[in-house]
Amino acid sequence: MPVQYKVDVMEKLKAAGYSSYRIRKDKLLGEATVQKLRTGEAVSWENISKVCELLQCQPGDLLEHISDEETPASVD
Repeated sequence: MPVQYKVDVMEKLKAAGYSSYRIRKDKLLGEATVQKLRTGEAVSWENISKVCELLQCQPGDLLEHISDEETPASVD
């Protein structure tokens, strides 16, 4: 995938006071979204927007584009 996270989003959320427990309790993000963020998988733009709102940042602070040359070749 040519877009990846620059930072550990869950660590950033935790540092900002949003523990996994609080995220679930306050229904800020769904459990599936939290799991995807933990494993570095892509989430919807709606969820990226919510994370940016919580962290008071821009999507570019979380995501970066990498060229195909930098992407490890997939094994078929």
